[in-house]
Amino acid sequence: MPRPIIVDCTGDRLTADEHQLFRDLDPYGFILFARNIQSPEQVRALVGELWDSVRRPVPILIDQEGGRVARLQAPHWRKPPPAWTFASLAEQDMDKACRAAWLNSRLIASDLAALGITVDCLPVLDLRFPDAHLIVGDRAYGTTPQQVATVGRAAAEGLMAGGVLPVIKHIPGHGRAAADSHFDLPRVDATRADLEATDFVPFALLKDMPLAMTAHIVYSAFDADAPATLSPTVIETVIRDHIGFKGVLMSDDITMKALQGPLPDLAIMSLNAGCDLALLCNASLDDRRAVLDAVPPLSRTAQIRIDRCFMTKPAKVIDSVELLAELDDLTQGVAV
Repeated sequence: MPRPIIVDCTGDRLTADEHQLFRDLDPYGFILFARNIQSPEQVRALVGELWDSVRRPVPILIDQEGGRVARLQAPHWRKPPPAWTFASLAEQDMDKACRAAWLNSRLIASDLAALGITVDCLPVLDLRFPDAHLIVGDRAYGTTPQQVATVGRAAAEGLMAGGVLPVIKHIPGHGRAAADSHFDLPRVDATRADLEATDFVPFALLKDMPLAMTAHIVYSAFDADAPATLSPTVIETVIRDHIGFKGVLMSDDITMKALQGPLPDLAIMSLNAGCDLALLCNASLDDRRAVLDAVPPLSRTAQIRIDRCFMTKPAKVIDSVELLAELDDLTQGVAV
């Protein structure tokens, strides 16, 4: 039975030690970063090596949002625009913004599917707040819940039309955070009523999406001590009950500085809190081994959700040149 961990690898080829570790301890899937990517042929070969290491096809994830967060880069791939491009367009014409967001994601999906990448950590459903940390910033689809949800859904549906699964993030909302959770633990002290009227709304409106990624943020209105990723209260009360998300819940990277403690403990705590999968990135080989060795096999509940989630329809063939021309026409002159 696979372990409920999504893990990365060190370089653009799998090392012998990594291959053996994955063969022995069977992570559920893998995530790729810029350091793993050189060319289309190389990425396809690496995906094949990852599959071979666990003796089965497994989910391959990536963060290909566009703008500041794009692992696939020139000269081999188009760099997608940031989400704020579509937010700006939505202020002029919502229908055009949704069409542009769908086209952009459909083109991303075409790039990813050709490499064997099956999951994109997109869309960001966090609201953009004027006094918050810029870690969200232009990754947001807007400042209002309805706009973020509407444009975010178009982006997610564009991915799914191309056979790639979206991940809504960072549930239940990173937008108000005054710190970057890569380096510090943000604390949001907004009231329950304010959060339910704003931050949580886009996630509730996209609760039918297959996957979601948690926020490493303390929401004091629900749990004064533990960040959402490690809080049974936030996961059960907010994410599962209030928001109504029933899909596969994945932690954000547990090596981020917002979380403190031994990595095996953090992985177990996130799973015990209610995450189905834990994301482990940028760790040493020994740390990967320690985490994979410590966690229990995938739970029956998580397996049922995952089986339901990882069902995609075959993608129709597209004319990328034609779709890109339409996207460029829609977004020409849009301020970012």
